[in-house]
Amino acid sequence: MIDYEHEGEALPKVGDRAVVIDSGERPVAVIETTEVRVVPLSAVDLEHVIDEGEGDRSIASWRANHESFWHGKEMREALDDPEFTVDDATLTVLQRFRLVSDLR
Repeated sequence: MIDYEHEGEALPKVGDRAVVIDSGERPVAVIETTEVRVVPLSAVDLEHVIDEGEGDRSIASWRANHESFWHGKEMREALDDPEFTVDDATLTVLQRFRLVSDLR
């Protein structure tokens, strides 16, 4: 949530559509948001962890992987906060979407 606030960006809304780009900046898909929840980090559930599709099979591994990113240099630089950290109370945006179109 902090990154949305830092960038002055609105949270996604159900029905929003977006183009997904790959690491080469090529459009690969169009998605449509189907659900948005803002929850404390401690409330992220196993269903979300598994459905995210990044290979995590436990909340602990999901959190460790995400904290590694959130506490990394890139995120801290993006937020202009070299000591940024998260804890159980940190608000987290959980977004679900459906594939509208595969552009590959």
